Amino acid sequence: MSAMTLFAEDAERTHKEWLGYLQPVGLVVVPRSLLNAGAQVDKNLAEALETFKDTLESWPLDAKKDEGEPYIHNWTTFAARVLGWEPHNTPGEPLPTNLSLHLPEYQETLKPTWAVPEPHGDGTMMLIQQLPTATVLDKPMPVEGRQWEATPQERFERLLRAVDPPVPLGLLTNGLEVRVVYAPKGETSGYLTFPVKAMTEPAGRTIFGAFLMLLGNDRLFTLPDEQRLPAILADSRRAQAEVSTALARQVLSALYEFLRGFQAANAKSKGLLLAEVLEKEPDKVYRGLLTVLLRLVFLKFSEERGLLSRDELFLQNYSLAGLYERLRQDRAQYPDTMDQRYGAWAQLLTLFRLTYDGGDHRSERNAFHLPARHGYLFDPDRFPFL
Repeated sequence: MSAMTLFAEDAERTHKEWLGYLQPVGLVVVPRSLLNAGAQVDKNLAEALETFKDTLESWPLDAKKDEGEPYIHNWTTFAARVLGWEPHNTPGEPLPTNLSLHLPEYQETLKPTWAVPEPHGDGTMMLIQQLPTATVLDKPMPVEGRQWEATPQERFERLLRAVDPPVPLGLLTNGLEVRVVYAPKGETSGYLTFPVKAMTEPAGRTIFGAFLMLLGNDRLFTLPDEQRLPAILADSRRAQAEVSTALARQVLSALYEFLRGFQAANAKSKGLLLAEVLEKEPDKVYRGLLTVLLRLVFLKFSEERGLLSRDELFLQNYSLAGLYERLRQDRAQYPDTMDQRYGAWAQLLTLFRLTYDGGDHRSERNAFHLPARHGYLFDPDRFPFL
């Protein structure tokens, strides 16, 4: 393996690490688009981290405690010192009139705190909204006389989409958090929230590095257009659309494979297997097979995250991953007779029933417990023919 490949794999691993910690809501950025734009998390952060800490002040969240929460008091100073924004890019210019939104039905006007102009050409690249310190971003603000019961996040998204022309990129901050919001008009929104306190701690160095990578002066203003943050966000949407299209093809292919198998089984039973359902509710065949696919997606997600049993007995004999591994080995040894094997379907039905009703096993060597989850998705009475 070449050094370049190892370097790329390490960079991708780092992107997945900080994205996994922040848990984005909706789609914001994907590692592939970051790598294509040459965006990498700097590991040499000692000097930048010291500057970052020096610009923060302490907010007394609890009057009983001497220590407060670190927060950003002055965004203009912070942007210049920590992010390296040049004076002509630092927020502070008067707002253009087209960047406010009047809502007559609520007798209210939405407007950002600052607007950051496009570095190459006319227009606005980003809107910034600085809220009172410690304002909860996802809870309606109790303001006297306000008729619109909306959270700061919802209000900011409305503003980004409604200004003319729309500005999809924004920063929303309450001093304790900095949230990167991406809300293209006509698409679902997404956001990444960077907790200021977490970025001051040793475990948060990678998060702080990602913060500088996304919002530093070069990534926003000086790099070629295709490597700047707005282009990365747009490319991430395109990449996700490609993944969604490929996944849809895979799901459709799997659905056809299931249907082919049931047709063969029905023919072998001389029509008895599906006779009743085809006579009374033929659409149940399609809905039942689609339900099986949804169950498989749920189980795969749960197993990969260790949400089901970790016991070896379950993993080897009941889990979806164990079944896949056995089928993969069988296909390598007996490629011409796979259509004559029937045990996999019985194991799937057993796993579905275990997920619904739960199960226990105790022995000297093994002990696993699956709680009964019940619920609509795994209800065996919905599709008795499965």
